[in-house]
Amino acid sequence: MTAMIPVAAKKDFVRWFLKRYKLKRRECVWILNYLLSHDHLLKNVHFTDEAHYCPRAMVMSTMGSESIPFRFYKGNLMTADAEKSFHDLRLHPDEKMYIQLNFPNHHLCPQYASVREENPYLPTYLQVAENDRKIAELLLEESIASMNEEILRRGVDEALDANDEERFLLLSTLLNDAKVKKK
Repeated sequence: MTAMIPVAAKKDFVRWFLKRYKLKRRECVWILNYLLSHDHLLKNVHFTDEAHYCPRAMVMSTMGSESIPFRFYKGNLMTADAEKSFHDLRLHPDEKMYIQLNFPNHHLCPQYASVREENPYLPTYLQVAENDRKIAELLLEESIASMNEEILRRGVDEALDANDEERFLLLSTLLNDAKVKKK
C-alpha cells in the first residue's frame, strides 16, 4: 500500500480540480466542497482508479469525459443518487471513501497522480505484475536512449553539413558517451 496522502495535498488537488473542470452533476461539486471543509472526512478519502471494486466509493465525471456522470457504491448496492452518498458521508465519517474522478487525460495529469493511490481492492487479474512493470520500464528507457542517440546523430550530420567544427566536436562527444552508456 502506498504512503498516506496528506489532507493538505488532497485539499490543494480538489481546489485545483474544481477550478478547472465542470462536473456532469452539480451534486458532485457540492460533495467535493463539503469534503474541503471537513478535514476529518478528507483524511478518509482516497482517490483511486476502478473505485467500483471498493466497499464504499464514488465515481464522478466531468464534461468532456465519456464516463457515467455519478455512481455511489456501498457493499453490493449501487446508485446514481448523489444525495444518498452525501448522507452516507455525514453518517459514517470514520469509514474510508474511495473516489474515482473521470476527466480528460486524467492518467497524464501530474496533479491527480500526486493524490491518486493504488486501489487495494483491485482484483489480482487486473493488477500489473511486477515483472511486467520492470520490462515496460526497461523498454521505455531503451526507447528514450535510442531516440536521444538518433537526435545526436542527426545533429552531428547537420554540424558536418554546416562546417560547424565546435558543434560537431560537442555532439560527437555526447554521441560517443551515449554509446558507451548503452553497452
